Formats: sequence, C-alpha cells, structure tokens
Amino acid sequence: QVQLVESGGGLVQPGGSLRLSCAASGFTFSSFGMAWYRQAPGKQRELVARIGSGSTTYYPDFVKGRFTISRDNAKNTLYLQMNSLKPEDTGVYYCNLYLSRDYWGQGTQVTVSS
Repeated sequence: QVQLVESGGGLVQPGGSLRLSCAASGFTFSSFGMAWYRQAPGKQRELVARIGSGSTTYYPDFVKGRFTISRDNAKNTLYLQMNSLKPEDTGVYYCNLYLSRDYWGQGTQVTVSS
C-alpha cells in the first residue's frame, strides 16, 4: 500500500532554512509526479511545489525563488528545500501523490518564529 512519511520540520527563525523529506513506498516512485502542500491553522490546504516524473517543477508565486522541490528516485524520496522562511510559511507540510486518488502523509510541522 502507498505510504508517505514526512520528516524535517521544526522551529526556525525568520530568514532561516529547513529541508523537508518524504519517504515514499508502495508504488513506483519514479513514474509519478509528487507535490508538497501546507496547511496553516484556520486555512485551507495549499500547494507549495510540484515535480513531475521528468523533474519539471512548478511553484506558486508566494514561494518562487525561496523553495526548491527535488526528488531522488534511487532513494524513493521527495525533498523540499525552504530558504528565506517567513512567519507566514508556518503550517503543517504534507507530501502528496495523486494515483487515482490523493494520498497524503501524516505531515510535519514547520514553525517560523523569532
């Protein structure tokens, strides 16, 4: 069965960096696009980055130039490098796979605060 396990969240000061990881299993990782979403308290879940099976990427404007999504198909792992973090980046970050339906990990908390 599909499993997605995120790690790497934590507390960081504004302007700092974090790298999130998502360990994937139960499907042919290299064949599918993957994404990172986040959800802040009281807000809807939103897309922060997407990567295709061929490693093409997409970022919404509010993270463009600060976040980088990447994948290591040999390790079945998805990454999100987050730089120049802002307090508004605070939230739970989720790894996502769409394979007939959405699959989600348990999420990892990112808190940006001084």
